[in-house]
Amino acid sequence: MKVNHKILTVFFVLMLVVSGCVTTRYERPNDIKSAELYRDNTSTDTTSMADLEWKKLFSDPVLQDLIEKGLANNLNLKQAVERINISQAYLKQSKMAFLPSLQLDLTSTDAKQSERAVNAPPGLLQLTTHTNRIQLGTSWEADIWGKLRSAKRGAIAGMLQSDASRRAIQTQLIVDIANAYYNLLAFDKQLKVTKETIELRKKQVETLTALQESGKVTSAEVQQSQANLYAAEVMIPELQNKIWQAENLLNYMLARGPEPIARGTLDEQVLYTDLRLGVSSQLLKNRPDVQAAEYAFAAAFENTNVAKTYFYPSLTLTANGGFAAFKIQEIFSRSLFYNIIGGLTQPLFNRGQNKARLRTAKAEQQIAFYQFQDVILRSGMEVSNALYAFQNATERERIRNQQIQSLTIAVANTQELLSNRKETNYTDVLSSEQNLIAAQMNGINDKLDQLQSVVNLYRALGGGWK
Repeated sequence: MKVNHKILTVFFVLMLVVSGCVTTRYERPNDIKSAELYRDNTSTDTTSMADLEWKKLFSDPVLQDLIEKGLANNLNLKQAVERINISQAYLKQSKMAFLPSLQLDLTSTDAKQSERAVNAPPGLLQLTTHTNRIQLGTSWEADIWGKLRSAKRGAIAGMLQSDASRRAIQTQLIVDIANAYYNLLAFDKQLKVTKETIELRKKQVETLTALQESGKVTSAEVQQSQANLYAAEVMIPELQNKIWQAENLLNYMLARGPEPIARGTLDEQVLYTDLRLGVSSQLLKNRPDVQAAEYAFAAAFENTNVAKTYFYPSLTLTANGGFAAFKIQEIFSRSLFYNIIGGLTQPLFNRGQNKARLRTAKAEQQIAFYQFQDVILRSGMEVSNALYAFQNATERERIRNQQIQSLTIAVANTQELLSNRKETNYTDVLSSEQNLIAAQMNGINDKLDQLQSVVNLYRALGGGWK
């Protein structure tokens, strides 16, 4: 018996040593590219606007209230929370796999043998029996090769991925609400400019009609001014439709039915200009979608570990015991029974299936790695694009203001010349007015692009969830 114990001890030590070679712990790959992802950015300052609380980015109290309602009620965000609950249940299930299973059976059996099937003289054996049984059974698999540990780590990674995905949805929701709100304010201002233009053109029609009566302008020029008025008026229904849709979109994100949106004005919005990027390697800890991609890769890594363990034998201990008797009143009287079985199972004829399982797991792990790398590269691209969009919109706004000033003067001059009928006609007035309203509309879009590019940069850096 001593020799057997020594052999058994050596066997288990060898299995423990080999098990360390079967499964390995996850470590972030060295070939993940996370440095120098920002184009033309040489700063080494690690301060990032991603660490800014979202309420400090948006000074408009109306917008703050909309975002808070969205975070409380948005259905996509609620679905993400439920997915976390599911992943937590999977994690608990993986932990329970370390414990032995336990079953309780209560049975009562009536049995009758055929007289023709019993090789004994009639009356020698009792052909009818009634058996009562109370039995507990248990089974436990030793985690020799790390299969259960890898499954547990994979479940943890899955839960963390679900949580990171929820935070990614949260940051995207904040950005979507802010951008939709700014769109709504831009449409409001465009509608205001259009209505002001309509009032001016109505007065212009009246002026030209009076000039026609005095013979200073032709009827064709009066008709042109009338058509110019209609061109402005037809913009009203289009802008009202855009406003209607923008309000509906905001209500949808807030998970409520269509209703008017209380709001401020575009001119009241304070532009956040302290646009600090930090270093690109911070994206790994700031952007929740990057974190989710890494957790997905870690889960795939652990699935590969599990697939490797199927090539090795499993050690299972099974035991059951209880009480059995013909008569229920004798169930606890000298009726105890039990059995204990230890088994080592080595797969033989399913090696092809195990190879296919391992190839699949490795391929899925490689796909997860590529997706992880892709999200990182896309993050760097989004940061660079958002920063350049802000700089571009700021420069456009500066030039556009000069353009609007010049066109305003040009419109006033051509109208004055037309009134005095000196070296001009209504075509000149019409051209300058059309250029002015186009510049005013584009100026509104410049302001909108500035606001939205800051919001997009905030999300690209990983802000909105801390």
